[in-house]
Amino acid sequence: MSDERRGEDVPGEDLPGEDEFRSGFVCFVGRPNTGKSTLTNALVGDKIAITSNRPQTTRHTIRGIVNLPAAQLVLVDTPGLHRPRTLLGKRLNELVLDTLSEVDIICLCIPADEAIGPGDKWIIEQIRPLEKRTKVVGIVTKLDKVGPGKVAQQLMALSELLGPAAEVIPVSAKSGKQLDVLTDLLVSACEPGPAFYPDGELTDEPEEVLMAEFIREAALEGVRDELPHSLAVTIEEVIEREDSDPPMVDVHALLYVERDSQKGIIIGHRGARLKEVGTVARQQIEKLLGCRVYLDLHVKVAKDWQRDPKQLGRLGF
Repeated sequence: MSDERRGEDVPGEDLPGEDEFRSGFVCFVGRPNTGKSTLTNALVGDKIAITSNRPQTTRHTIRGIVNLPAAQLVLVDTPGLHRPRTLLGKRLNELVLDTLSEVDIICLCIPADEAIGPGDKWIIEQIRPLEKRTKVVGIVTKLDKVGPGKVAQQLMALSELLGPAAEVIPVSAKSGKQLDVLTDLLVSACEPGPAFYPDGELTDEPEEVLMAEFIREAALEGVRDELPHSLAVTIEEVIEREDSDPPMVDVHALLYVERDSQKGIIIGHRGARLKEVGTVARQQIEKLLGCRVYLDLHVKVAKDWQRDPKQLGRLGF
């Protein structure tokens, strides 16, 4: 991404100065549920990626844009890399690896409160071939969850795995601790180059993708472990009401699950759960669109969609 997009005539590229504008594409990678989306939102300063304590919440590569006086960072939040068990899992991994091959900086996220395990080492193996042309930074996330001694141990363990060339840094997206240090580190690792997006823009994700993600996030809250992998959301229609004052938009969405039992979980007793999902998601969508929203939700069973190539394609994977 870096060479093609920067062009050939960047002034001062051979002798970068302190006051030159810098830009770059930064990818957060790690196991599912290591705080990548929370970190993306914290650095951008607004919610552009959904978060959950359930693994594999992120299903798309989400671009968040950090605008600074002398730099622009384009953050690419990815699904968690994992050993896939379904066709969906395989496609999500391919999406991540394709993204990694195109960015300027790869940030490996390891939570401070979990021991480094085989999954983390497997991810590092996927990154190794890219290290010759892509900078790698190790990030110990969730700094607020453990004491200083545990953080120091995790930093040392991560540094040992990545090697002496990679910088490692602890951060807490929740409290904001060390976020400014991480930003400075990422900017210094970028090369001189132009801003890729207009100042003030926070993401290049289409509104319909973000709306679907907000609905899925609301539906994932407080549900059983099986459901996160089996839930997909599509926006079927967005209609702006004519002559509405104040402005109002109708959003019609479908929530797909794989079994009737999962449909029951989403809908809840007499529809109470689905109504709650709609209320929470609508508030996020209204903030996104800047107007009142009528949100119409329906739940549909698409049997074993994670393993069916045709259904995966229809659902956008």
